[in-house]
Amino acid sequence: MSASYILKRVALTFYTLFVVSVLVFGITQILPADAAVMMLGENATPEALEALRQQMGLNDPVWLQYLHWAGGVIRWDFGISMRTGQPVGPALFSALGTSLTLAVLALALMLVLAVPMGIIAAVRRGKLADLAVGFLSYVGVSLPEFVTATLAVLLIADFWGWLPPAGYIPLTQDFVGGIERLILPVTVVSVMMIAHVSRMVRSELVDVMHTDYVRAARLKGLHPRRVLFRHGLRNALLPTITIVALDVGYLLGGVIVVEEIFSIPGIGRSLMSAIQARDLPVIQAGVMIMAATYSIVNFAADLMYAWLDKRIQYD
Repeated sequence: MSASYILKRVALTFYTLFVVSVLVFGITQILPADAAVMMLGENATPEALEALRQQMGLNDPVWLQYLHWAGGVIRWDFGISMRTGQPVGPALFSALGTSLTLAVLALALMLVLAVPMGIIAAVRRGKLADLAVGFLSYVGVSLPEFVTATLAVLLIADFWGWLPPAGYIPLTQDFVGGIERLILPVTVVSVMMIAHVSRMVRSELVDVMHTDYVRAARLKGLHPRRVLFRHGLRNALLPTITIVALDVGYLLGGVIVVEEIFSIPGIGRSLMSAIQARDLPVIQAGVMIMAATYSIVNFAADLMYAWLDKRIQYD
């Protein structure tokens, strides 16, 4: 992988974030919300509202407001929340850390279970193990997260009392208690991904094992396990990397239902609350943080592609 490609990819990432910043700032400007009214209340006097608008630069042209806001983002200053009056950055980064904890644990559980399930189904194609993995996969894909989460709370937490039903404790504060409260949401989030990824690994591995280079490896007398893992699985995992990279974006913003049911203060839940309250600085900052995280993950996925498949060359 050449250094020029890495520089171009970094430049593309910054360009993407620039486009996202323009779009999110433009969209939030047309929302029916007045920042001065949101901060001072509807009973504030016109003089106080006008003074605050002048102080916040709301009377400036839109392009100048964007430059001021973008300059603050570059300095990691995301403004003040209209709802709480507190700086946006610390609260959102704390919520991002919570969502990343949930996402990393869910992805780890998914990879630990989905990849072996896909391998077993591919190796035992047409047999009982393959049929069992296929059945479980279809069940997992067909269950929405709010159904799985509700069943988990009713059965595992309320009926059997094995785990706490909701709440979040930072792992740095109480590791054991935090893990206990993350088991249910992590499992719920992982169910659909395990079902999807296991089927993809199985399908891709079956196709790869019938390619010419795998046949050539077998004819050379290589051990079947080496053929499977070194030549077959290595190439079958390439589409899985794409799915995992896409799942990161989904996990950060798409698990709002799980965060609501289990009372997890993640960034998706924070964004939903900000949208309901028309808290523009939080909306702008939240979208930018998620876009930056998503871009970094996709860049890492490209690097993983080149590492797994030496035939891929980025020039």
